[in-house]
Amino acid sequence: MRNMNPYFFGFILPFIASLLLTKRKSEKKRGVPVDVGGEPGCAVRNHRFEKPVETHWEGVSTLAELFEQSCEQFAYMPLYGTRKLIAREWEVAPDGRSFEKLHLGNYEWKSYADAFKTVCNFSSGLLRVGHLKDERVAIFADTRAEWQIALHACFRQNIAVVTIYASLGEGALCHSLNETEATTVVCGRKELKKLVDISGQLDTVKHVIYINEEGVSTEVSLAEKCTSWTVKSFEEVESLGLERPVEANLPLPSDTAVIMYTSGSTGMPKGVMMSHRNVLAVVSAVMTIVPDLGKKDVYLAYLPLAHILELAAESIITGVGASIGYGSPLTLTDASNKIKKGTQGDASVLKPTLMTAVPAILDRVRDGVRKNVDAKGGSAKKLFDIAYNRRLAAVNGSWLGAWGLEKLLWDMLVFRKVRAILGGRIRFILAGGAPLSGDTQRFINICLGAPISQGYGLTETCAGGTFSEYDETSVGRVGPPLPCSYIKLIDWAEGGYLTTDSPMPRGEIVIGGPNVTKGYFKNEAKTNEVYKDDERGMRWFYSGDIGRLHPDGCIEIIDRKKDIVKLQHGEYVSLGKVEAALSVCPYVDQIMIHADPFHSYCVALVVAAHSELKKWASKQGITYSDFADLCRKQETVKEVLQSLAKAAKQARLEKFEIPAKIKLIPESWTPESGLVTAALKLKREIIKKAYDKDLAQLYC
Repeated sequence: MRNMNPYFFGFILPFIASLLLTKRKSEKKRGVPVDVGGEPGCAVRNHRFEKPVETHWEGVSTLAELFEQSCEQFAYMPLYGTRKLIAREWEVAPDGRSFEKLHLGNYEWKSYADAFKTVCNFSSGLLRVGHLKDERVAIFADTRAEWQIALHACFRQNIAVVTIYASLGEGALCHSLNETEATTVVCGRKELKKLVDISGQLDTVKHVIYINEEGVSTEVSLAEKCTSWTVKSFEEVESLGLERPVEANLPLPSDTAVIMYTSGSTGMPKGVMMSHRNVLAVVSAVMTIVPDLGKKDVYLAYLPLAHILELAAESIITGVGASIGYGSPLTLTDASNKIKKGTQGDASVLKPTLMTAVPAILDRVRDGVRKNVDAKGGSAKKLFDIAYNRRLAAVNGSWLGAWGLEKLLWDMLVFRKVRAILGGRIRFILAGGAPLSGDTQRFINICLGAPISQGYGLTETCAGGTFSEYDETSVGRVGPPLPCSYIKLIDWAEGGYLTTDSPMPRGEIVIGGPNVTKGYFKNEAKTNEVYKDDERGMRWFYSGDIGRLHPDGCIEIIDRKKDIVKLQHGEYVSLGKVEAALSVCPYVDQIMIHADPFHSYCVALVVAAHSELKKWASKQGITYSDFADLCRKQETVKEVLQSLAKAAKQARLEKFEIPAKIKLIPESWTPESGLVTAALKLKREIIKKAYDKDLAQLYC
């Protein structure tokens, strides 16, 4: 042993250990069968808990109690961090368009104790302004510290909060506020402008509380002039509560905490009623899975808090005494659209250890890194490709891949620079919102050195359903049931998915447990359609998603009932599956597959990737007046079609699943345009309506 080369210990031993560990992991049962009531099916639970978890903290049964306990326990720890705005500038592009650029400073922090004082004061101030306890407060603002303060202030008076996406269009905004009869709205500057524009259509709003931002005075003056609302700043309400405090009226576990409006991907948004018990169950369940969560962690918050994934994640962070630094998708990195050149992005300044992400965000990180590497070319690109392929081989289980000292070497030489994009300290990423592609999952895991746990859930289940465990290395799956949930597959004979299918059961995913919400606000018919209580008192939600149950108890999402279209000759096309397969095409920024049941083929709307298509055009010597002109050219369409066919072949799609014709779209689909949700999911029906003539032309 004395003469053994140290390389043996640095490479061979870690390799042998990893092989043994991989074998052990592959045999591990993560979900086990469970006897449940209700409709017959194939049901599993988390292997570690016989009954669904409801709370992780003794004596805590509501979100209000959890927040108060944390503020006492971690009083002097930093809780909410916000970057100081130093300057706002406008840059004019060669085509004449103006772009806002921000110069942001360091994070300024509010401690747990200070946050609790602010919450108590704001809570009292709400009632002093004239808000009644049985009325609802709507929060209509971007993700920020004031959003959370307003939320917890409402909880202290058992006031139900209506959450609304800041990017919601006028029609959906009116619908959400009028349906819930919200009397008070907490909003930011741009949201206040939207409210004033539709003030004549709002039936119940009496009080508007605005968050002080640069330029908000114009909107405040307009609101005071054009409406009968009481308009006060966030600080004014806080001061009123400080002067005349009101005793807290804490909620019960069964009380409604939030009426969360969905992003409306299939029409008008629906309000999902979540109790304190519902959300706390998910928060508690995740606590049992993510290792070593604690006050040393720093969380980067940038997804919409009106999305249950972000709200639940921030509740977890608060529960363990960690810190939350607020950012935005447009200021996330040094290269983000709104960051002034020479200014650091949110991640570079904050250096977070934890973050959540939806697949679209991680896909953009992947594409951004690849484009940057390709642009450098030469030896830098060759070195990156070698490092990535060596690590990919190891991740895929090959003993010939980079392990031990070689892994450390590549981390130092290559991947350290990539990790700096998100601050260099990320140790865990939770991906939710939709299944993440295997390609993206492997890429992020290798380049950022952080495990990605995929979660699967819906607003109707408080984002709880399944969750990949920390040591899970497989891709394309969403893990076993969360400890708060039971997962059941039931037959969907019409689509050909049965629990008796071999080698693995398949069917519609039904989720049961304390995280399953009350139902849809003022929509009993829809509630009764997708929610059911069984003979044992368990509440179940019928998701409409199709899953496959693996032998180790993990779930894979393979289809969605609403996304399946039957073509003229009887073939079924899964629109979402095809879109996921073709989105890896380098020319694709966004894609929507459309299938007309009266035809034998499908077509696609493709939002073209500017840099890749321009690069191709330059190599081909193609001249064009602007990007829209390039997208119209026949040779461009032909090139993209060929690239899509190549991606389809790699994904083993059937011929009828490959779009026969496409329309190239030069402008991105954004939440502001109303064509995608805040989580960047396609609003399929709205896109179809917007491009109705183009789709009709593709079938001519």
